[in-house]
Amino acid sequence: MDLDLNTLLTMQRIDPAKTLILRHRPFEASLDRVLPWLAAEKPEVFNAYQQSQGPVLERAMLGAKHLVSCIRNAPGRALLVGIYAIGTARSITVEEFWQMPEHKQAANFGYQGFKADAQRPTTLFFDLQLQDSLAQWKGKLVLEWRGGERSWWRWANRNVLRVHAILEESALAAAPPPWDEMRFSWNELQVLPQRWRNALEHWRGIYFILDESDGRGYVGSAYSNTNILGRWLGYAATGHGGNVQLRNRDPQRFRFSILERVSPDMPADEVIRREASWKLRLHTREYGLNSN
Repeated sequence: MDLDLNTLLTMQRIDPAKTLILRHRPFEASLDRVLPWLAAEKPEVFNAYQQSQGPVLERAMLGAKHLVSCIRNAPGRALLVGIYAIGTARSITVEEFWQMPEHKQAANFGYQGFKADAQRPTTLFFDLQLQDSLAQWKGKLVLEWRGGERSWWRWANRNVLRVHAILEESALAAAPPPWDEMRFSWNELQVLPQRWRNALEHWRGIYFILDESDGRGYVGSAYSNTNILGRWLGYAATGHGGNVQLRNRDPQRFRFSILERVSPDMPADEVIRREASWKLRLHTREYGLNSN
């Protein structure tokens, strides 16, 4: 059967004429990369991101009852995050906006948020309540998004969004890339999808931390019960993981990658030998951040 979103909404007793569809695509590159992770792992941060909007969409939300929230996951495609009931809205100042911990966390990924000016000193903050409707298809329902890519929000009843696919697994946290293509910032470590965490939790090896502020690097190894995930989460929690030369640096400038994976049963002394070899080849003792 050829399904479209309006048919699905009607089956859920949701009026398309009172429903807005949002297809989020942040212009901040870092936020665009992690927004699917936030939707999957930090739904409160994702929701806070959409609870305030520009003046045109703000007026539309005042006349709507539901919001279908999606993320752009490919050109001409929209991936469902959830359906939200639009409740009351309250006016907040820019100071109140940035006092919210969810907005502060989003700001770690470049989120610019609400900027007050003489014409708009306050913004509306909407109470959006996630509904059970179509919840089983979160991250799985892919809709066709025809027309201009820049038209990122629409009224449901004025558009026909056909169902392109229903995926078996959520695309909000897709399978992790190969280990030698993984690159994370310090902030990204704190919101990694669970599937990615599961992979890192079982991997041992040699890793590299680059401080992008001056290009200096640190080589470390993970070969005990903590594995790579445990070591990296230590940096995510403290910013330095107990390493002297990393203590007085800004962890938000760190970039993490894996230099080499090793066998789970490789002896510790062999892992240490390989770690030392990487330090020699990358000159991280002379010009980097390794003390030994």
